[in-house]
Amino acid sequence: MDQISSGSSDDEGNESSNETDGEDTETEGTESADSDDVDSPELTVETEYNSREEYRQPGEAFVDFENLEEWELLEGSGDAETDVVFDGDQSLRLTAEDEDNAVVATEFEATDLSDRDVSMAVRTTTPANIALEIQLRDIYGGYASYMLQSVSYGSDEPGWFRTCPGFADESTTPVEQDAIDELRVVVHNTGDEAEVWVDDIRTHEKPDQGYVILCWDDGFEDFYEPAGPIHDEYDVIAVQAAVRQWTRDQRDGIMTTDQLLERQEAGDQIVAHGTHTEFADMEPDELRDSIETDKNWAVQNEFQGGHYLVFPHNNFNREVLELVSDYYYAGGFNQAGNVNLTGVTGYDPLVLPRTIGHDLEIAAQCVDTAAAHRQCTILNFHAFDLDNTMDADDYEDLVQYIAETDGVEAIDFDDLWAMRRAGH
Repeated sequence: MDQISSGSSDDEGNESSNETDGEDTETEGTESADSDDVDSPELTVETEYNSREEYRQPGEAFVDFENLEEWELLEGSGDAETDVVFDGDQSLRLTAEDEDNAVVATEFEATDLSDRDVSMAVRTTTPANIALEIQLRDIYGGYASYMLQSVSYGSDEPGWFRTCPGFADESTTPVEQDAIDELRVVVHNTGDEAEVWVDDIRTHEKPDQGYVILCWDDGFEDFYEPAGPIHDEYDVIAVQAAVRQWTRDQRDGIMTTDQLLERQEAGDQIVAHGTHTEFADMEPDELRDSIETDKNWAVQNEFQGGHYLVFPHNNFNREVLELVSDYYYAGGFNQAGNVNLTGVTGYDPLVLPRTIGHDLEIAAQCVDTAAAHRQCTILNFHAFDLDNTMDADDYEDLVQYIAETDGVEAIDFDDLWAMRRAGH
């Protein structure tokens, strides 16, 4: 086993100095929400606060990287980093090459994590070709893996973000969650190289059950008919991320404003989907103008889900996250084609994970996992004739399965955002 270097890396080409994205590393003065103060914010063009700063350190501190003698490097390379830090004096920089992974482990006294999720602050210069795993191991050698399957479809650096990854896999003998004595961080590398900083690992209280969000993009008429009547029949709500220009221009195959409002009245939630242009490719002034125009449209039309945004093409970077926080509280998204869940009280407000709703079996597995591990699955759809969306019959089967599955409930982003604040 290699030793982790205790010195700071030179990190050539990284211009940050004790980089914390401009955020105060102290949590004093931050007012934590409680269950009596988590109603949906008033619908206004600008946010009352930056959600990523206000709720940057949820839950309770668990393990950190201030003393790397407590960590063992199992694969790849690892170095102490004092110039790129989320909290405290240093983070751990992990690197790997040629599709090899990077893995570190730390041991501690047996701890009961039966009712806790785990989150971690992450930064990477290689977001398009990595997955991130937190692995919990018990005193008997069993393990459970929690994984963020994808970070971004773009290659731009997203800056620091927090991931509270969903359950992905476990050993043949189920892990004993009340006797965890080791935690591993695994960087899965699918490219020529991987570079990731990790910091500030925290735990979070699990809810009493699991949750599902059915998230549709682009405003296709399939959401109105036949999906809408399916939602109504089984009393399962869904979310639609509408594209302002497509709706206003009455683009063929796109719902009208009246149809969106009708679905809102029926219980579905209407959120924003931007300009349908990759945000990271837009100039800052252009992006701000576009986002502000979109938010104005939502406010004027009284779309009550207007606080929430879906990034077009799952593309974002650090600058996008900073700007979007002025107008939206939660959403964002990356997504993957396989099970890709999140804890409900420890996620980054604007970097939520989704699973592409292209396959009924995978979607049902997401629902089962959400119920079993009391986490949230966000399933993404577009139109029934597209490869990224299951057909209408399978969708009805899925909605019925959600309605009939114990321990899981369909919610919208207001509900998820309220739980995130209440759990802070």
